[in-house]
Amino acid sequence: MSVSSSSTNPMAGEEANNGGVTMLPVVEDKYGGVMTEVNHPMDPSAFSALLQSSLSTWTLQGKKGVWIKLPRQLIGLAEAAVKEGFWFHHAEKVYLMLVYWIPIVGDTIPSNASHRVGIGAFVLNHKKEVLVVQEKTGRFQGQGIWKFPTGVVNEGEYIHDGSVREVKEETGVDTEFVQVLAFRQTHKAFFEKSDLFFVCMLNPLSLEINAQETEIEAAQWMPWEEYTKQPFVQNHELLRYMTAICSAKTKGDYEGFTPLRVSAPDQQGNLYFNTRDLRSRH
Repeated sequence: MSVSSSSTNPMAGEEANNGGVTMLPVVEDKYGGVMTEVNHPMDPSAFSALLQSSLSTWTLQGKKGVWIKLPRQLIGLAEAAVKEGFWFHHAEKVYLMLVYWIPIVGDTIPSNASHRVGIGAFVLNHKKEVLVVQEKTGRFQGQGIWKFPTGVVNEGEYIHDGSVREVKEETGVDTEFVQVLAFRQTHKAFFEKSDLFFVCMLNPLSLEINAQETEIEAAQWMPWEEYTKQPFVQNHELLRYMTAICSAKTKGDYEGFTPLRVSAPDQQGNLYFNTRDLRSRH
């Protein structure tokens, strides 16, 4: 079941009347559930009573999941909801989302976002030099390790856009996205969440480096062979595979995944696939 809804709550902040029963106003989702958003201050005891009557009605109506969205300034109402059986689903900067499952059978509530998405940028210039950085913070701080620019893809940002942005932020170099070459999945990487790390190839559109002062200690164009011979690279299996893949790509012996803008029911997105091999079959 999803919290997704195609409309906003037109009655948010007001109690609804359903056949003489005062209830929280809701928007129905696509999966037999409802969502309510509380937008005005309310006494916790009054909120609890309203929630109880609403749950009774939703149970009679055969509803399944119930979502409550509380803005940061009304977080004090969360305790009343928890006492009625709600649990925390996720939180953002400005709100807390709670959820409750009405049917006796096991719930189908989707988990909160399970993965963080990161990128590593392989940028090679016409001299066969790779763009590398040393970080001021994090686990590689002060170790003299030269590595690819890396970063986290923002909410609502595509992988290829995130890779271009991260390279620009860390090094000042403008690039154009070429392909996703590979990706790695790990678990319990960040607050118990899993991690998807995409190795991306980009072409440089500029060569002048202007390293980010807050996060980057140094940045440079380094000969590719010099980069691959670093003990840090040689001693880590993941990095050895990454360099082998990048080398194969530069020689034309490997094909990655190119984004194609595609549409699906109710949404637009990007399909990343091997366009070369697909064309060879048609």
